[in-house]
Amino acid sequence: MNNLEVSPWTAETVATDLERAIHEHRLPPGTKLGEDELGEVYGISRTLVRAALQSLGHRRLVEHRRNRGAFVAQPTVREAREVFEARSLLEPRTARSAAERSTPQSIATLREHIRAEQEALAAGEHGKALHLSGRFHIEIARMADQATIEAFISELVARSSLIIALYWHRRAAMCESHAHIALVSAFEQKDGDLAEDLMKHHLLDLLTSLDLRNVTSMPTSLREALNP
Repeated sequence: MNNLEVSPWTAETVATDLERAIHEHRLPPGTKLGEDELGEVYGISRTLVRAALQSLGHRRLVEHRRNRGAFVAQPTVREAREVFEARSLLEPRTARSAAERSTPQSIATLREHIRAEQEALAAGEHGKALHLSGRFHIEIARMADQATIEAFISELVARSSLIIALYWHRRAAMCESHAHIALVSAFEQKDGDLAEDLMKHHLLDLLTSLDLRNVTSMPTSLREALNP
């Protein structure tokens, strides 16, 4: 029996694993995702690899270039500005709604996100910390009980992760802990005005922390970056 027959990986789980690697910046924007190499890494057929990459393409995390293959999406400077402009329109109002609808359980969930993020930073796992930071923002939309807005924010956060990977200038781009702590405090007080204002300034700080001329380096190999 060969590896293709015994591999526990499916197209869906490979897509999930690749998505996490992208969000954690182990696979920076512009990384080529060769079907043969990915098939060897996961021990699956090219058909399953192709299905996983198509799934990520639908989520705009992977770009398929004619006659060149699949690459981790590489947002332009214009898109970077557009994504953060869209977030600045959506998330402050969502933060207000989250403050008005917060519960002890939702507050505890956000505090757990912050704890995990701080642990990742202390361990030097900056990509993991960034991924957790993004999940924190998505959790706020979930708190606000706005499913449609949550879907939009989830996609924007995914794009933001790529943008930060490509253009970050200072580590504050990973969402400084004090900004998240201040937001949780506003939620706990059910202070919608404060939560909206804090989110507005937080997103502006994220944008100004980016150097829109910077470019990241590629990993040595997919196996080195993924190591599933």
